[in-house]
Amino acid sequence: MHKEKINMLRKMQEIQFACVDLNLYLDTHPMDQRALMDYNAYVCQLAILRRQYESIYGPLLNLGFSQSQYPWQWIDEPWPWEIEY
Repeated sequence: MHKEKINMLRKMQEIQFACVDLNLYLDTHPMDQRALMDYNAYVCQLAILRRQYESIYGPLLNLGFSQSQYPWQWIDEPWPWEIEY
């Protein structure tokens, strides 16, 4: 698998982890404005990186979350758990 592709996937995983962690924190600290700002910043970073990834390598999500170019690309790559980092 292409090194840049693996790097992009890894970066998305890191950002997703931060989003989940901040989400859990905000569930118990909803008035923490700084944490909310950090969460929103990570969400924006993730959206940008996801768009970049999908424009180069194809869709990351199915079921209406990501568009696909022709031909159908969802099955063209290994599943995330099949990737050897």
